[in-house]
Amino acid sequence: MAELVAEIAAFRELLADRRQAGKTVGLVPTMGALHAGHRRLLEIARAETDVVVASIFVNPTQFNRQDDLHQYPRTLEQDLAVCRAAGVDLVFAPSATEMYPQAQLTWIDVSALTQHLCGPGRPGHFQGVATVVMKLFQIAQPDRAYFGEKDAQQLAVIHRMVKDLNVPVTVVPVATVREPDGLALSSRNQHLSPSEREQAAVLSQALFAARDLVEHGERSAAVIASAVAPILKDVLLEYFSLVNPENLLPVERVEGPVLIAAAIWIGSTRLIDNVKVTPLA
Repeated sequence: MAELVAEIAAFRELLADRRQAGKTVGLVPTMGALHAGHRRLLEIARAETDVVVASIFVNPTQFNRQDDLHQYPRTLEQDLAVCRAAGVDLVFAPSATEMYPQAQLTWIDVSALTQHLCGPGRPGHFQGVATVVMKLFQIAQPDRAYFGEKDAQQLAVIHRMVKDLNVPVTVVPVATVREPDGLALSSRNQHLSPSEREQAAVLSQALFAARDLVEHGERSAAVIASAVAPILKDVLLEYFSLVNPENLLPVERVEGPVLIAAAIWIGSTRLIDNVKVTPLA
């Protein structure tokens, strides 16, 4: 189980043999540092497809800060143990030179969906994400690909890329996995000190409070943001926004399904989270 492959050619050959046998392929793209949220993706892929593939690749083109790239956790042996426990068949863990053997001149840019939320603070990030995901789709040619809803903007970008470019893959969103206090699981959580970890719970608390306001009839985005601001007063707030889930444009009033998203900084660690809510009639 969980055969490790680092070369594109060998990986394609292994998958070709399985496809010829009529097997369906499920892909879970990751950057490693796997946690229970990733495990949920792998388990759902295991239940829905014949061959489960996990990619583990810290993609350099989606980091706009070199210190962030260098500090990103790399835990291949632990990741392989998670993959084996989840019943993964193949782990594709290429090097940067394998994925980018020459200067990349071709990029995927879903610019209309990256003007708000994380886009302004992470220039080039979503271009790097979309490009590497397209590369993985071309390499693995999966039937289904699994992504967590915690990264809602990333998910929206990938959905639109697949639709616009007629990529023959079904993108499967998977609900965010949370700690008992509500904090969304993230590979970046391990950077938090014990006191920072305790403080981080305010992110989900603010989002849940905003969701409750919508469910109880509040429709003004400004009123909702003001009401939850005290919850976030002790952290550095990058953004707190109510947006249309389809085009990710900010809304002034909640008149249908809405994505409530936020990003905060605790020390040197950036955390994001979101909830989606449909107002009651």
